[in-house]
Amino acid sequence: MTYSGQSPTVRRRRLAAELRSLREAAGLTMEEVAQALDMSRATVSRLETGKTARPRPRDIRDILDLYGAEDAHREAVMDLVRGARERGWWEQYKGVFTGSYVGLEAEASSIDTFEPLVIPGLLQTSAYTAELIRASLSYDPAELDKRLEARMRRQEILQRPNPPRYRAIIDEAALLRTMSKKEVMRDQLRKLIDTQPLEHVTIQVIPMSAGPHVGMWGQFVILGFPDPTDQNVVYVETPTDNLYLEEPEQLERYNLMMQRLVANALGADASIAYLSELIDRL
Repeated sequence: MTYSGQSPTVRRRRLAAELRSLREAAGLTMEEVAQALDMSRATVSRLETGKTARPRPRDIRDILDLYGAEDAHREAVMDLVRGARERGWWEQYKGVFTGSYVGLEAEASSIDTFEPLVIPGLLQTSAYTAELIRASLSYDPAELDKRLEARMRRQEILQRPNPPRYRAIIDEAALLRTMSKKEVMRDQLRKLIDTQPLEHVTIQVIPMSAGPHVGMWGQFVILGFPDPTDQNVVYVETPTDNLYLEEPEQLERYNLMMQRLVANALGADASIAYLSELIDRL
């Protein structure tokens, strides 16, 4: 068992899965573990769901002792603990990023996203992002620069060595929405067009003429990971909550939705041609 992921978020996720698997193999309930180690059940649960930001090595060693883990397995798990305790670059932007999405995104080997109303975050210009931030309920002028910096920092994932395969399906409605200045949208469309030479980036537009489609229920992202032991994740963002879906039937449903959206959308070349025509119309 080897682990090579660089994101502490992903390592916490792997650690959680290992601890859950070891407990089940030992035939113990969370309540029995908590009682045996003088912990609260909530502490055990947080460790097994990856919600403990910096798991304590002493707690994990005690758990491994209780489960009777073999030496080789113990070392692999403790390596995960060390990695999980590291800090990702995104942690310096407290209050900007919530939940674990950015940490998962940083480790992803594939990202498939559908956006019905806005340009996907990894493809936004700073001016376009600024307009969205100003329109949000949580807009704070003092935080604007920090939020813009954080968004642009996220976008570096597409320029790094060995970048993830990225596919964005964008509804035409997102492209037709006007900004305060026409040049903001022109520059945004140019940025989308400029991705054409990138082999790992694919942009497709779903035209209004496609009629009703499965994506009209809302935005979602499917994250895939390079290590086969890491389960794919569907991320759905709402105004009040962020959902992380991992059950097989959920993944199957969203993968099918993405396949249908790809089929409904213009091809990659036709989408770029459409974006060029749209710039001319603006």
